[in-house]
Amino acid sequence: MRSSGPAAPAFVHLAAHPLRWRLLTELAASDYRVRELVERVGQPQNLVSYHLRLLRGGGLVTARRSSYDARDSYYHLDLEQCAHALTNAGTALHPALGFAPAPPPLASPRRARRPAVLFACTGNSARSPIAEALLRHRTDGQVEVTSAGSHPKPGIHTDAVRILRERYDIDITGQRPRHLDTLLGRRFDYVISLCDKVREVCPDFGDHPRLIHWSIPDPAATNGPDPVGYPAFVRTAAEIDKRIRYLLPLLIPTPQEVQP
Repeated sequence: MRSSGPAAPAFVHLAAHPLRWRLLTELAASDYRVRELVERVGQPQNLVSYHLRLLRGGGLVTARRSSYDARDSYYHLDLEQCAHALTNAGTALHPALGFAPAPPPLASPRRARRPAVLFACTGNSARSPIAEALLRHRTDGQVEVTSAGSHPKPGIHTDAVRILRERYDIDITGQRPRHLDTLLGRRFDYVISLCDKVREVCPDFGDHPRLIHWSIPDPAATNGPDPVGYPAFVRTAAEIDKRIRYLLPLLIPTPQEVQP
C-alpha cells in the first residue's frame, strides 16, 4: 500500500479555495470592512465572515477595530506573512523553488510624468507625514508625494520627527501640517488614507485616483488599545514602512516593464 505522502502546506489549502483567493486578492489592494468585502465578492456575509476567520486562523489576515466606528473592524492582508508562506510552500515542493522575499529594484525614471501619491489622515501630524517621508525616501524622487489632514494639527508631532531622524535618517524639521482642501484641484494617481475617520470625509480629488485604505491606529492617541509614547511611533513607522515596500511595485515599473 502506497503512502499518501506529505500533506500540502497550509498556505496551499487556504489560498486554493476560490472565495478565499478572491478575499486575499481584494485585501492585497486595501484594508476593507466585512460589508465592503461582501459587496466586492458578491457573496453572503456569513460565508465571507467564515472564510475570513479561516484566513485569520492561518495568520494571513488580521483584523483591527475601526477608530471611526468601534462596531466595525478593518481586515488587513499581511503581505510579508504571505511572502514567507509562499516561500515555504515552494521549498516544500523543491528546495530550488525557495526564495527570500526582497523589495523589487527601482527602475530608472523614464516616465513622462511621475506618479503622484497623497497620504491622508486626520491631523497630518504623525501617520501621514511619516508615510510621506518614507515613500519619498524609498523612491529617491521618482514619485511625487504629499500628505494632508482633514483637521490638521498646529505642528508635526515631536515623536514623528524623532522616529524619522533616529531610525531612518530623515529630517522633516520645519514641515507643517496642511489641510486636505488646499490640495483640491491637484491630480493624484493614488490617495491613501491611513485613518479610519478621514476615510469617511476625504474629498473627491477627481481624475479617478486609486483609493487605498491602510487602517493604522494613531500613535499619539490617548485612548487607543496600545501603549502610547515613542514606542507606539516605532511600531507605527515600521508598519507604514512595510506597507510602502509592498506599494513600490505599483508605483515604479521594474526594469523589464520600462518601455524604451
